[in-house]
Amino acid sequence: MMHAPRIRALETRHASIEERIASEGARPRPDDATLAKLKLEKLHLKEEMEKLRRAN
Repeated sequence: MMHAPRIRALETRHASIEERIASEGARPRPDDATLAKLKLEKLHLKEEMEKLRRAN
């Protein structure tokens, strides 16, 4: 699997963003703009991982 190291790196980054989203969401007054940005970044990572998985 040629893309395995890249996929693992993306999975790690995806998990990190999930944690940041949870942390921001747990605040008394979460920043909606920050949450939107993080969620969009998470979505892009997921799409890239799926693309790499399909390529194998």
